Amino acid sequence: MEKFYKIISVVFHPIVVPTIGVLLYFILIPSSYPSNLKLTLLSLIFIMTYLVPLLILILFKKLKLIESFNAHTIKERKLPVAMMIVLFYLLGNTIANIGAMRDISLLFYATSGALMLLYVFFVFKIKTSIHLLSLGISTAFFLIIDINNSSNFPLVIILNILIAGIVANARLYLKAHKPSEVYIGFFMGFISTFITYNIL
Repeated sequence: MEKFYKIISVVFHPIVVPTIGVLLYFILIPSSYPSNLKLTLLSLIFIMTYLVPLLILILFKKLKLIESFNAHTIKERKLPVAMMIVLFYLLGNTIANIGAMRDISLLFYATSGALMLLYVFFVFKIKTSIHLLSLGISTAFFLIIDINNSSNFPLVIILNILIAGIVANARLYLKAHKPSEVYIGFFMGFISTFITYNIL
């Protein structure tokens, strides 16, 4: 069981979720954009939200700024989270300038905003699950897209919630988080997305 939950934690790692979310968006929402533009955007998102953070973590570990790639403590999380706030905001700005792809920019602005809120929680020594934060953002994102496009996405939204439940179980089983940290993470991501949407 432990091996299964470790795999779940890796498959739905926060740095993977944005690429999965945008891929789902392209599959579910019809658009006139050519396939090569979609592929370019997906490649950019994958590089900026997966490869760059991974390289940053490797560098931080080499410099002994973090003890492990999981960055368990609040102290270890501060610098990587601060860098991710900037990274996601810049990515949101880049995507927002590509016309009708402003919808997708919400995903990255919301992530930047949720991470800022998470950073504020660090001040009060409150640790939250970034895994669940990212899934809360993804769930709210597709709910907003569903409302705005009068689309029929109940399966996607339900699937997001089911995956969030499985990942929450995994994080609790692996003793990576307390129950409160899991709940706070999901609802922080969910609510931050709606707040960001109303600000934009």
